[in-house]
Amino acid sequence: MTSVLVVDDDFMVARIHRGFVERIEGFEVVGSAQTGEEALALVGSLQPDLVLLDLYLPDAFGLDVVTRLRAAGETCDVLVITAAKEADAVRGAVRQGVVGYLLKPFTFADLEQRLRAYAAERARDLGDDLTQEQIDAAFGGQPVGRGGVALLPKGLSAETAEAVQAALRDATDTLSATECAEAVGISRVSARRYLEHFAASGRADVTLRYGATGRPERRYRRV
Repeated sequence: MTSVLVVDDDFMVARIHRGFVERIEGFEVVGSAQTGEEALALVGSLQPDLVLLDLYLPDAFGLDVVTRLRAAGETCDVLVITAAKEADAVRGAVRQGVVGYLLKPFTFADLEQRLRAYAAERARDLGDDLTQEQIDAAFGGQPVGRGGVALLPKGLSAETAEAVQAALRDATDTLSATECAEAVGISRVSARRYLEHFAASGRADVTLRYGATGRPERRYRRV
C-alpha cells in the first residue's frame, strides 16, 4: 500500500484530491496539510511514500518545501499538483526530482494515470549488475542523442514520439489529438497516447477547451 500526504491550501480541493486517491487501488491517504510548515511536520510524523504537493501555499512556495524536506533527510517522493504553468516552475520541479507535474484543473483519470505509472515504477525490480539501458530506465530517460524523448511505455516508438514532439514544437497554439494525428500521419487514438505520455512526464501542458455541448476538448502545448 502506498501512503499519500495531500498538500493544498484549499480545504475543499484537498478533499477532492483525497477522494480521487482513495478510489485507486493500492493507495491510501494518511493525512492532509494546508501550509508548508504543516506539510513538513506531517511528513516527519507520518512518513508518507508520496506527497501530492500544491506549489502555491500561503507560507511557502512548494518547491522550497521540497528543498527543506531533502535538507531534513526526508526521502518521500513528490508529485506536484498546481496551476503554475511557468517554465521556471517546471524546470525547478525537474531539478528537485519530482516524479510528476500535473496541472489544475484535472480529471480523476489524469491523476489515476500518473499514480498507476508511479506505482509500477516503484514495484519494478532493478536487480543487480545493471546494463546501461537499465540504468537509463531507472533515471527515467534515455541516453543523450535520442532527441530528448523520455523512456517510452510499451507500445510507443521513439520515432513516432519524436514526430509528435515536432508537431507540438511547430504548433503556433495548442494542439488537439486530432490535429496532431493529421500532422504526424497516425490515428487519433495513437496521437492521444503519445500526448498523454508527454503530459505525464512534464513535457507538455494540458488545457481543456469547452464547447457548447459534449465533453471538453483536451489541448496540448509543448513545455
